[in-house]
Amino acid sequence: MMSETQGPGMTVVALLSVAPVVEDSMAGEVAEAVEALDGFDVGYETNPMGTVIEAEDVDTLLSAVGAAHKAVDGDRVSTFLKIDDKRTREFDAAEKVAAVERELGREPRRER
Repeated sequence: MMSETQGPGMTVVALLSVAPVVEDSMAGEVAEAVEALDGFDVGYETNPMGTVIEAEDVDTLLSAVGAAHKAVDGDRVSTFLKIDDKRTREFDAAEKVAAVERELGREPRRER
């Protein structure tokens, strides 16, 4: 289903972080949230600060995010979501990173 504000083939990219509010390791619960994304037509990559998600439309993205949030068990769950909904052309997360690489003239990373 395409939303009224997006044309065909548009891409929505988001940064999602879902975690229980606890003192111990959150890895198991974060894994549950990431696994919940598998039930949706989204691409994703998890990094130390969150999970980057790509979807064809914002409705699919928000459904996946809702499932990830609900998958985390706990008395209190904190969810952070940042969305880039570029409506005028198709793009993906890798394209955004490649643009920074072109400007830097190298990969945008460094080991400590």
